[in-house]
Amino acid sequence: MKNKSIFAGAILLVFAISFGAILIAAFNKGNLKARTDIEFKTTAPITNLNPSITGLNEAFVEISKAVTPTVVYIEVTNQNKNNNKDQKDQNKNFEFFFGPDFDFGDQMPSQGSGSGVIISKDGYIITNNHVVGNASEDGIKVILTDKREFSAKLIGTDPNTDIAVIKIESNDLPFATVGNSDNVQVGQWVLAVGNPLGLNNTVTSGIVSALGRNVQVTGDAYSINNFIQTDAAINPGNSGGALVDVSGSVIGINSAIKSNTGYFQGYGFAIPINMARNVAQELIKNGKITRGYIGVQIKDVDSKEAKGLGLDKAKGVLIQGLVPGGAGEEAGLQIGDVILKVDGMEVNASNQLQAIIGEKRPGEQANLEVFRDGKIIEKVVTLKPRSEQNENLAGSNPNKGEMNNELNKKSFESLGLSVSDMTGSMLSNYDLKQGVIVADVKMNSESFKRGLRKGFVILQADKKDVNNVEQLNSILDGKNKGDVIIFKVMTPEKEVRIIAIEF
Repeated sequence: MKNKSIFAGAILLVFAISFGAILIAAFNKGNLKARTDIEFKTTAPITNLNPSITGLNEAFVEISKAVTPTVVYIEVTNQNKNNNKDQKDQNKNFEFFFGPDFDFGDQMPSQGSGSGVIISKDGYIITNNHVVGNASEDGIKVILTDKREFSAKLIGTDPNTDIAVIKIESNDLPFATVGNSDNVQVGQWVLAVGNPLGLNNTVTSGIVSALGRNVQVTGDAYSINNFIQTDAAINPGNSGGALVDVSGSVIGINSAIKSNTGYFQGYGFAIPINMARNVAQELIKNGKITRGYIGVQIKDVDSKEAKGLGLDKAKGVLIQGLVPGGAGEEAGLQIGDVILKVDGMEVNASNQLQAIIGEKRPGEQANLEVFRDGKIIEKVVTLKPRSEQNENLAGSNPNKGEMNNELNKKSFESLGLSVSDMTGSMLSNYDLKQGVIVADVKMNSESFKRGLRKGFVILQADKKDVNNVEQLNSILDGKNKGDVIIFKVMTPEKEVRIIAIEF
């Protein structure tokens, strides 16, 4: 039995070997064997390229070669590391393009990086204030694309435009061509050049997405926010880099992004080069910026405010408040006035007005066309320097205290608003002689949506002074659904505002 099993196994082994030999022979016949070489296809699928595409591709290559050497990498040592964090925390939806921030502890300096644009062969470089403004002494290092390294001197900064100028000692530098940002149009191609995320000499492309963007990045009321928006990919480290057009001319200095993550999500903002150039010239000449100010709080006019004020459409810039003793007050401007033109130029956005006035110096005049009470009047304002004592219209936060239950109260259901008369001490806390206080505002009511809040004091309604609740009721009693009432109010911080509310 054992011999039979051995014999059967031997037969199976011989069969398996024979079958394998047959298969190998068959595969060899069919050329199914390991190849020692592959012929790669090298002919492009499209041989007759569209000339427009070819031209654009060649243009991008030429731009990159021309512009990249003029954009530098900036490494900054900052003795006070908390300053950068404070800037970023002011508006968490907006991030400066500051590079990686290395924290060495409270007693050690922090380090970060950014970009800059060389504007002269002898070493002047434009960058952002938030990149170099808090640098420690001898804490700015510049690295060129050819790997040369320099220690840079801080020439001057302008926090209001986020522009700064630094200088390195050299006389053979490639420098950028400055374009005209006034000619930039939405939809045109642009390239962003800089050093994002530690990746030096990076070029990305996109288009101009919008112009004149008023995005509050720093939270400073005096900031001039008039950005070029682009979808060219830019990230932390791009700050101070160049935004260029298809001719290779710089049209903007990259400054901030709108992002929920801290990284690029399609919304980047650059400072127009015309503004940056003017600031840089004065910083190089004087080391600082001296601007003239009207001394007003302003906002864009919306459709409801236009209706309530008597304008034919939403246009101009509404004066919300006046700095005591400021140029605007001395020229006779009033809260509720609408500035339509400055020096003959129409203004329909607050940042547009700020940009125009921001180019003037103290002592210079601005000719304003103003809408007031259905009429257009002319006002000549002699601008003043910014006064630290008067820069805030707000005073100390008054102690509002508890409402007196004996005071006259009234609810206006259609507005979602309740008001009360004020005691003498309450008026004193606000430095007022008359007004009614807002006791409550219903959530999501018309009043709430328009910005009215509990603790605000109503000073005027429909351009009439309000001394008490009965007087306010009399003013509002004759109003119909769809009418718009202009309220002049004071906040608990003593800021005066104009609020338009529709019945």
